[in-house]
Amino acid sequence: MTDGYEPGFLSVPLPLPLPAQAVRELAYPRFTVLLDPVRRLAAATGVNIDGRTMRDLPRTGEWRLDPRAAEDEQTGPAVYARNDLDRGHLVRRRDPGWGETDEARAAMEATFVYPNAAPQAARFNQGPELWLGLEDHVMSYAEATEQRLSVFTAPVLADDDPPYRGIRIPLRFWKIAAWVSAGSLAAAGFVLDQTDLVDTADGLLAPAPLGGFRTFQVPVADIAALTGVDVGALAGADVLTTRAVRPGEWRLLQGAGDIVL
Repeated sequence: MTDGYEPGFLSVPLPLPLPAQAVRELAYPRFTVLLDPVRRLAAATGVNIDGRTMRDLPRTGEWRLDPRAAEDEQTGPAVYARNDLDRGHLVRRRDPGWGETDEARAAMEATFVYPNAAPQAARFNQGPELWLGLEDHVMSYAEATEQRLSVFTAPVLADDDPPYRGIRIPLRFWKIAAWVSAGSLAAAGFVLDQTDLVDTADGLLAPAPLGGFRTFQVPVADIAALTGVDVGALAGADVLTTRAVRPGEWRLLQGAGDIVL
């Protein structure tokens, strides 16, 4: 089993998106995390998913620091203690869990490292119509079509993210799914917003009493502009460009039926 995201996993070459800032590259079974050691969070992640051989295995694995990075370069357990924050997987546990059972289990367990986590409000991370719901839809698409996918995910590391326990909590997250359709690369981009679920005004984390969330399908080029990440060929492969969506237009998603793949 190869460690790290494979650029040649699809039938067309697709390099890992490249952040503008200096990052530490951490390779795991079938996925890679590009860790921003200053923000102590991932600036980009990439995972290869084989929808034909997905495994549905019991949850195993414990969250741990990665010894290849200094502790003060990772957002560790202290940030998540005694509050309403979840350790939100960026590369989801099931994503690399395909192929032979032993390999699938090892890849799933490898996702439980703090560089692969980001602070997410519990309602944001656990709601089936939110982060997990979107990922389930992408995964179901891969399994139903028996396709290979490459998926890239990270928080938007904005300068005005609110400070909390020595880090800044990201208020938005991005995801790009890529696959091959009729011999050509295709991609779809998403932004998920937890701004209204996070309140650190008094230095303590508290959910906004009437807080909401928003999930958008957005032009992949907008993700590049928002994050400063070089997405390469993904912008030109965006499925939204063939659906008469105006540049800069964000589609507010109310349910899975609104997603364009």
